[in-house]
Amino acid sequence: MNYRRLGKTELMVSEIGYGGEWLDRMSAGEARAITLRAAELGVNIVDCWMSDPEVRTRLGDACAENPGHWIVQGHIGSTWQNGQYVRTRDVEACKVAFDDLLTRFHTDHVELGMMHYIDDLDELKRCLEGPYRDFVEQLKAEGTIRHIGMSTHSAVCGRYAVEQDAVEMMLFSIKPAYDMQPGDYDINTLSSSAGDEYAGFDADRLAFYRSCERADVGLTVMKAFAGGRLLDAERSPFGVALTPSMCIHYALTRPAVASVMAGFGSVADLESDAAYCEASEDERDYASVLASAPHNNATGLCTYCGHCAPCPTGISVAQVNKFYDLAEVQVAKGGEVPALVRDHYLALDHHADECIACGGCEERCPFGVGVIERMEKTAALFA
Repeated sequence: MNYRRLGKTELMVSEIGYGGEWLDRMSAGEARAITLRAAELGVNIVDCWMSDPEVRTRLGDACAENPGHWIVQGHIGSTWQNGQYVRTRDVEACKVAFDDLLTRFHTDHVELGMMHYIDDLDELKRCLEGPYRDFVEQLKAEGTIRHIGMSTHSAVCGRYAVEQDAVEMMLFSIKPAYDMQPGDYDINTLSSSAGDEYAGFDADRLAFYRSCERADVGLTVMKAFAGGRLLDAERSPFGVALTPSMCIHYALTRPAVASVMAGFGSVADLESDAAYCEASEDERDYASVLASAPHNNATGLCTYCGHCAPCPTGISVAQVNKFYDLAEVQVAKGGEVPALVRDHYLALDHHADECIACGGCEERCPFGVGVIERMEKTAALFA
């Protein structure tokens, strides 16, 4: 395993990090096996944005078996209310949830305290000027968090936080589909125009990367595989499949990036991603694949991140979207909804036909997914 300095935090983090978002789909034993194997492979940074107490317990108990090993990204503002994830800036709710995180991780501090999921510039300004920021600073002053970070999908918000000297590191979504401009942009100019390896990038994202580099704000990466879409030619916005090593290498070659927080559905997934460390240059070469691929705009693609929650009717929008995508791929080929996918969908507590089209999920979605329309299509598909 290779390690990189996480900006001004001076923490040395593994290039492959542990994003735990798939833990809600596995048993405590499965979570433990993945976590222990990750430690054996040298993975030393783990993200816990999830607020579900059961998920936190699985991950926290497993990490506690290697005391002192893990650098934890703990999120401030990710709470569990009435059986659902709720993102909030209410200080009392944040305090209860963060105390719960520490308890379930068997610790009195985490290295990285993350201002959780701020994608709107006005909201960011309110956070930085109000009691939420005061609470975060208090946690650092007390030593409950050692460094202040932030998670965002917005390059504009990320750059503002850097320019305000509000953060020491950030968790940011990086993948080719979102770095590259949509429309008639020629993907071949990615690394050839005027000798600038970042030619053709979205201007806001490029400005963000460079501001991080100048300010020594380290980045950890989420959504590097776009929820698995980039690994599947049929679902990839490029029309071709990338490998895990290609996606990881793409992210690690962006300015200021230290670690890619990969989600592991199994020990095999973990080992496949960790194989990046031994991969050849050819195995890491995403550019040659993208250069010959049709370029498409990835906006509107669900990556199953869960930020659409909470739903007033209790629908797990991310899970419903995932089952819709799995089923739709087969139906588009002229087949039927796979029985296993139908069974998993029907086993959910709430289904797409319960959607009341309130639009809250669409407002919270970082990627502009038309959730209401997808709920209608899902209800019809599984009817």
